[in-house]
Amino acid sequence: MKDNVIAGLDIGSTSIRLVIGQRIAGPAGDELQIIGAISVPTSGVSRGIVNSIEETTSSISACLEKAERLVGVPISRVWVSINDPYIKCERSKGVVAVGRSDGEINENDVSRAIEAARALAVPVNYEILHVIPIKFGVDNQGDVKDPIGMNGIRLEVETLIVQGLSTQIKNLTKAIYRTGLEIEDLVIAPLAAAEAVLSTKQKELGVALVNLGSSTTSLAIYEDRNLIHTAVLPIGSEHITADIAIGLRCPINLAERIKREYGTAVVDENETKDDVDVSQLVKEEEINDDISIISRKYLAEIISARVEEIFDKVDNEFKRIDRSGMLPAGIIFVGGGADLEGLVEAAKKKLRLPAALGAAKNINVIIDKVKAPEFLTALGLVVWGSRTETTSSHAANLSQNFSGLLEKTKGLWNKIMPK
Repeated sequence: MKDNVIAGLDIGSTSIRLVIGQRIAGPAGDELQIIGAISVPTSGVSRGIVNSIEETTSSISACLEKAERLVGVPISRVWVSINDPYIKCERSKGVVAVGRSDGEINENDVSRAIEAARALAVPVNYEILHVIPIKFGVDNQGDVKDPIGMNGIRLEVETLIVQGLSTQIKNLTKAIYRTGLEIEDLVIAPLAAAEAVLSTKQKELGVALVNLGSSTTSLAIYEDRNLIHTAVLPIGSEHITADIAIGLRCPINLAERIKREYGTAVVDENETKDDVDVSQLVKEEEINDDISIISRKYLAEIISARVEEIFDKVDNEFKRIDRSGMLPAGIIFVGGGADLEGLVEAAKKKLRLPAALGAAKNINVIIDKVKAPEFLTALGLVVWGSRTETTSSHAANLSQNFSGLLEKTKGLWNKIMPK
């Protein structure tokens, strides 16, 4: 069972979430089943950046210990999300000559073309996280999806190179390694969430996945089934909470409760019942404050102002690739801040696109907790890990089969040839 366990670790600024999956034998072959999900408060991470390795390590250890007690097996390796606001991406092209004399393109040619695309000038303090092929070209034919098996002389690939700040990556990995965990790979948070949430049809038409976290908002834009842009913005739902705390002159923990229970991103001009009694929340949070009645409309105005600012920044990313108001499959929201009431309606109005909350589509989930928007990134990491390991295993089997065939051929050749 231990070897079949796949764990996705999503380290956020307010919570660390760990989702554990297991590959089990099913009627149609191996199936991925989610066996546990854990969330613990984060210490040592602010705005997506590790600012205390000791505190981050302690938080991860607490999450790991809780998870191992839940599922009953040790967890030794994890797929990890990264949500660093310093992440950047740029396009790069690679061109190679087809290796075979008959001109047929194979996997080796594709690998060489992608490797050629990696040879771009990366800033000294950055390192490459992902090299994602967008499209291929064979001789004079462009927009080729899969060139393997085609014939040509010249193979070209256009890729999206995702780069992260080296110091932040080292700090994050050091905090994880100190817990005794091995890191399978680092994956940009919206790319991981997309694995669990987006359908092939949505990626084909054009869709944006927006991961609204507490202190960062990350996004991934797909078109023609390929990732065409990704970004991490240093603004999130905790900025909304801070605005409420300032506007209502109340403590931050009370502002968070008010936002969750009475907040909305849409201002209703026709609201008749405007006043809300929050005295019960004040009592529950044990706050010595005389705040009791607030205006629902005033609260909505505070929230909508900050939500509009977030959407302005998201739309600026759309404009960078000429996709503002031009994504037929719209926007899918995930993350802890995505459950804000009225967020979808506000997005439709501001961004002029269809919008919806994300749901786990590409995996059968029976644990209700994992279906919540804040767990979808960790769930996506498990799906990402499962697909990557399955592909690697398939490639290894092919290589092993080929080696076995080669040995048999050698044996047959030795029998035929006279000594």
